[in-house]
Parts: sequence; structure tokens; C-alpha cells
Amino acid sequence: MAMTFKRRLPIPKEIREEMALPADIAARKPAFDAEVEAAITGKSGKKLVIIGPCSADREDAVLEYVTRLAKLQESVSDKLVLVPRVYTNKPRTKGTGYKGLLHNPDPEGTDDVLEGIKAVRRMHLRVVEATGMFTADEMLYPSNYQFLVDLLAYVAVGARSTENQEHRLVAGGASVPVGMKNPTGGSLSVMLNSIYAAQQPQTFIYRNWEVESSGNPLAHAILRGYIGSDGRNHANYHYEHLERLARAYSAETYQNPAVIIDTNHDNSGKRPLQQVRIVNEVLDTVARSGEIAHQFRGFMIESYLEDGRQEIGEGTFGKSITDPCLGWEKTSHLIFTMAERL
Repeated sequence: MAMTFKRRLPIPKEIREEMALPADIAARKPAFDAEVEAAITGKSGKKLVIIGPCSADREDAVLEYVTRLAKLQESVSDKLVLVPRVYTNKPRTKGTGYKGLLHNPDPEGTDDVLEGIKAVRRMHLRVVEATGMFTADEMLYPSNYQFLVDLLAYVAVGARSTENQEHRLVAGGASVPVGMKNPTGGSLSVMLNSIYAAQQPQTFIYRNWEVESSGNPLAHAILRGYIGSDGRNHANYHYEHLERLARAYSAETYQNPAVIIDTNHDNSGKRPLQQVRIVNEVLDTVARSGEIAHQFRGFMIESYLEDGRQEIGEGTFGKSITDPCLGWEKTSHLIFTMAERL
């Protein structure tokens, strides 16, 4: 019934200094961030695609994936801004099981948070150094954001966290776009309240400091589907859902109203191949409604080298050990199709 304090962990500044981003690569981040911001605000007309594995479990496979993604970006740069998902924390509905690289740097080993912190930083750093693409991760633990603050171009607040006050306040202090997902029960009002809170000036406690933030005008909505009262998956990317959101999510109340569609999770019922159909349906909807098109900014897609998922220890290179993903061949075809349709 008690906590055991095992060891003091390094503060983020110490880890960032130990595993520093080279100055020449750091100098490229403002331009990358500007591309992402222009997509979120709608100024560039390009669509944002946050894409990659459900969880970044092994460095070699993630590097292979993002290297391919960087080459793909060159071909679609006039239409799309691709941001690699390098998700190193894994929320668990029941609190047990594999929790991602932060807890389990070796998925088959025991918890090692100190090595996990270094593995997380190393993973993001190697992706940035190898490809020049800055990354996206989920803000599962707000206090850990500073370990990656110089590497992240996009942050997501998950369905289980979006109603949490600390997540909202820290999202408001982030310098990059933060997507706030609808909660697992599907409430749009909870999601919109989260966006509103993140956009307001706030004072709060963060890592033993009293801090002030001016709010984040790039906080925005991510629709990921939900679990209904019947216990079943329900999608919220259909025309009627986007129309309803557009009318509640007005520029009079919110800065830069923007919506990203998460094509997996409860929108697909964790059937990853359905992501192709969902992308095309949303693009059909956007073509039919100027009101919806005015807020639509892109997609979040779960994709890896191989289709589907596997159990930990099976060892297939580039296949998810958490939620099933869309494989590379189908992913590249989908990205090209998306660019052509836009």
C-alpha cells in the first residue's frame, strides 16, 4: 500500500545535454515547425498526415520506416506535410501490459524507466538525425514533455487524458500544435472544453515550478471514434459527425478551428485495412461541404512496415506489437492517392 522511491532520475535538461541534437539539425526545426503550423492554420492549403506505428517498439524498424517516409515526403511535398509518429508511451485501459519504450526499452524485459527515458530520447534523436523529419509523440505523461521538447513537431493528448487538467495546461504551454482527442465515451463537449482550456493563458505547477503560459492557439481536435453505451465501437468521421462538429467549433470561440481524423482506433474498430476506406470517405465528405472543408486539416494514420500485429516475442521485423497497423505497400499507395485527390 506504499510507494518505494528507487532512485533519482535525471532532469530533462541533463538528458538533453547528454544526448544533444546537433546544432546544424536544430537550425532546421523552425522551418519544419512553420510547415506544420501553416497546415494546421490552413494558410498553406497542405494537409497534415501524422503517420507511423501504433507504438515505436524497436529502433531499427522505426528508422527503416521513417527513412521510407522521408523519401515519400519528397514526392508529395506540394500537397502533404508528413510527420512521423514515434509513439514511445502506450496507455493501457486496465493499467497492465506493455506500456511502451519509456517503461520497457526491451519489450521482453522488465521495467527500467531510467534506460527507458534514454531509449525514448535516442529513438526520436536518431529519426531526426537520419531523416531531417521532426517527430510526433503522445503526451501521456505531461512532466516528460521536456525530455523531447527540441525534437517534437506535434503532440497528441489521448482519449483517456483529454479531460485531465494537467494535460490541458501543459498543452497550452507547448510551442507546437497539440491535438486533443475526443474521450473514449465520445463527448464532443469534453474535447472542445479541452481545446478551449489549452488556448487560454494559464498559471500552474510544472516540474516543481510555478509557470505561466499564454495559451496555445494551435491546440485542435482529433476525432478517433468512441465506445458507445452498448460497449461497441462507433465511428465519428462520417459527414453528420463532421457537420455537427463544424457548427459547435466556431472561430468566434476557438482560435484556428482545425480537425484531424484518426483513421484507426474506434473509427476503424482497430481494423487497420479500413483506414484506406476511411480516408477516401472523409475526402468525399470534404469535397461535398465547404463548411467541413474549412476545418479539415488532415489525418492520423497507424502504419508500419507490415500489416497487422503480432505478440511480443514473435519477432517479425516492422510488425506492430500493440494495435494492428497498415503495412508499407498499402500506406505508400494511400499517401499517393491522397495527394492526387487533394
